[in-house]
Amino acid sequence: MRDILEKNTLGGISVDTAANFLTIKDVSTAFKINGQFYDAISHVNLQVHHDEILAIVGESGCGKSTLATTIMGLHDAAETKITGEIDFEGTDLLQLDEDGYNQYRGDKIGMIFQDPLSALNPLKRIEDQISEVMDYHTDLSKDAKHARVLELLDQVGIVNPQRTARQFPHELSGGMRQRVIIAIAIACKPDLIIADEPTTALDVTIQAQILDVLRDIQKENHAGIILITHDLGVVAETADRVAVMYAGQIVELGSAEQVFNTPEHPYTRSLLRSMPQRENENDDLYVIKGNVPSLQKMPSQGDRFAPRIPWVPASAHEEHPSMHEVAPGHEVRCTCYKNFQFPDQQGGVTA
Repeated sequence: MRDILEKNTLGGISVDTAANFLTIKDVSTAFKINGQFYDAISHVNLQVHHDEILAIVGESGCGKSTLATTIMGLHDAAETKITGEIDFEGTDLLQLDEDGYNQYRGDKIGMIFQDPLSALNPLKRIEDQISEVMDYHTDLSKDAKHARVLELLDQVGIVNPQRTARQFPHELSGGMRQRVIIAIAIACKPDLIIADEPTTALDVTIQAQILDVLRDIQKENHAGIILITHDLGVVAETADRVAVMYAGQIVELGSAEQVFNTPEHPYTRSLLRSMPQRENENDDLYVIKGNVPSLQKMPSQGDRFAPRIPWVPASAHEEHPSMHEVAPGHEVRCTCYKNFQFPDQQGGVTA
């Protein structure tokens, strides 16, 4: 894994990469269902630094994308209740109105959506869609914007930028559309990029190319990247730090090396054990029993993962689980990790 530099220089200005420029404090997002609000994410605390990729991993339905759209302010206020604080470079984003949020979206914060076909306007040429964000946030001339569009398309690996700029989304492959979405997200060189499942439905070769593009952007712009994914292979290849989410909560947080080499929470260890291993290619894959609870059935107290590991005694779980530091920079929710082992293990507690 790449080391995070303590200091970098951007345009002659010292950038302190150790400082948090995004701090998520006790954030909960609840959706209205049949007149009642139910938490999709609950009391989330995270920090993002310059020059790092923070991966957020977990099963579908665990709250990863909800956290992303909460940061971006994309929820309907009438149908959503959001509490907590999202401090971005000294501004609490949750206190902004729509006009205030628009000053940040596309400029200071860019988002790469997981479905590029639905994110792109089918009736507009690619150049017009990339230029749109610059129309809003810059005063570049028409020629300067055209040059920037071609530069961006080249940066994200489009072979023929001139031709692609004139095309419509339906004329591009899935991989090319994803590159266009990335170009839109980085057009104004944002400090923060949120990449929501950026390699979903792409073949392995294209996935690797997209991840290379993200790494190059991070290095060039000194950006912080939140990478949302369920693909642990992508995380191992790309991330500096990892936050594991389950049922709307962060259950483990640490460096990629800590989370992969010394996982602590039963959910993290179960996820890693369910990955195919070359040395165990003839063995059956480990299956995590049960499912993520629905919003209406989300327990308000206790360890939300406990029903999926019924062999662990109730006394091992906290009534109100909190995060515990098990090593510098490595935190795990609940004390149940101290007593966890898989049913087929005898004596040890290795994953």
